[in-house]
Amino acid sequence: MESRRGPLKSAVPSNIVSPVRRCSRTACGRPAVATLTYVYADSTAVLGPLATYAEPHCYDLCAEHSERLTAPRGWEVVRLLDGSAPARPSGDDLEALANAVREAARPQQRAAQAGGGPARGADPMEVARRGHLRVLRSPDT
Repeated sequence: MESRRGPLKSAVPSNIVSPVRRCSRTACGRPAVATLTYVYADSTAVLGPLATYAEPHCYDLCAEHSERLTAPRGWEVVRLLDGSAPARPSGDDLEALANAVREAARPQQRAAQAGGGPARGADPMEVARRGHLRVLRSPDT
């Protein structure tokens, strides 16, 4: 488009504009990794994964600012987990894994105590059974 003075130029050169969204905090130029929204009716600040596109009343935050986020007095901060981030194992996860290993070992112990032979009427390739899972003998042996 041209004006009387000549062609219009952009106020910001196009080579400076980056397609990467930046942190909304003043003087922070780091890439955004999370989006902050406020639910005023519930006095809640919701921090979740980076939104698909920028919205007017949402704030994009970098990793540092999203970790240090605090809410106003009397407000609650809800942090939604990003599905792409690996979840940290908890004590419950470790206990569940130990229980699964114990359960998997039990049918083998029972088969060894009972003489190791397959039960009557069972598939001769079947060594042990636990619920809907079966342990099969290798066809080579």
